[in-house]
Amino acid sequence: MATTIKYIDIKGVQIPVIFEEQKSLPILNLQLVFQNSGYVQDKDKSGLASLSSKLLNEGTKELGATKFAEKLEENAISLTSSNGFETFVIELSNLKEQSKKGINLLTELLKSPNYSKSTLEKLKTIQTGSLKRKENDFDYVSNNQLKSILFKGTTLQNPASGTVESISKIKLKDIENFINQTVCLENLIIVAGGDYELAEFEELVKPLLETLNVGKKLELEKINFTSKKEEKELIKDTQQAYIYFGSSFNVDSKDEENYKAKVASFILGGSGFGSRLMEEIRVKRGLAYSAYGSISINKSHSYFNGYLQTKNESADEAKKLVSEIIENFVEVGVTQEELSAAKNFLTGSEPLRSETLSQRLNRSFTLYYRGLEQDYSQKELEKIQNLKLEDLNAYIKSHNEINNLTFSIVRK
Repeated sequence: MATTIKYIDIKGVQIPVIFEEQKSLPILNLQLVFQNSGYVQDKDKSGLASLSSKLLNEGTKELGATKFAEKLEENAISLTSSNGFETFVIELSNLKEQSKKGINLLTELLKSPNYSKSTLEKLKTIQTGSLKRKENDFDYVSNNQLKSILFKGTTLQNPASGTVESISKIKLKDIENFINQTVCLENLIIVAGGDYELAEFEELVKPLLETLNVGKKLELEKINFTSKKEEKELIKDTQQAYIYFGSSFNVDSKDEENYKAKVASFILGGSGFGSRLMEEIRVKRGLAYSAYGSISINKSHSYFNGYLQTKNESADEAKKLVSEIIENFVEVGVTQEELSAAKNFLTGSEPLRSETLSQRLNRSFTLYYRGLEQDYSQKELEKIQNLKLEDLNAYIKSHNEINNLTFSIVRK
């Protein structure tokens, strides 16, 4: 059955429910998605959303992490919490026969998270250890350095996992406040599917929803930035150079021409072998094992970014080549052969992007969240098929802000 969107009233709040009935397997998959609530809300406490989601994976205060996990395991129930930049997600999945137990355990968790100093100290120790190990992960280091320059003065300048210093300063009260303001009805979107009729599903989840506070809807911060032609280099004892780059790409998530950005992104650097960056940097010159670039369009921000690894002595040549490839891409555009190949791949691979229940629900959520119609994906494919070379090249040329590349390089 197709995904449906309905609203249910809980305490006077209209909660959107994105739902698909699937009778082939006796399961339930439920996601409580709290919008505008990821690490965009960290503010000056970098890593707060990350620690908060990890705390919700530590069971209830009464049972603790181990006993709560045992209850989940003996009933084959999966219950996890995670966060992105704009969302905070709690996901429950189980066999249909265990659904009431799963909902009850989730209700217990939200009523009484494991707020204890010992739990927080354990999580801080784990997070700090992970961050210290990443000091020698030069992809991670270079990417974070790029974001600190590209998004300077915004929430995106900070790493999602925080820093050793920022994690040390987070208090239990900070996590309590974050979860209290995040996990509420005003921020909630329900994404669910499985062996249920919608009415049956609503009856199942209503008792859980009625335990949540109404709360206050969080506003999404719009990340406005303008990239500059600049570079930051970090010297480390590494065997190769790690080059990350990015720039502004000025579009809105609801822009009707975003399908052109999708095609342009695919041709420039998103398609692996055959893309401009890969062909020019690896195939023709052998400067890198791989080279990628893509346009990322989100509700809060959009930008172009990419990366490659090369020999230390080739770093300057590779960096210069990236700039030249992108300048040529903007000025000259793409060829008919490149456009035809992109059309064939993007339309031909479409069925693979909606094979599973999870894929379909995630797509429906993304479209709803961005304010797009549920048939947008089909209409987008039709627009891609009908896209003319001159129109795509005119679009690419109109986005010359992509030339203002910021580079982050880690090398010896």
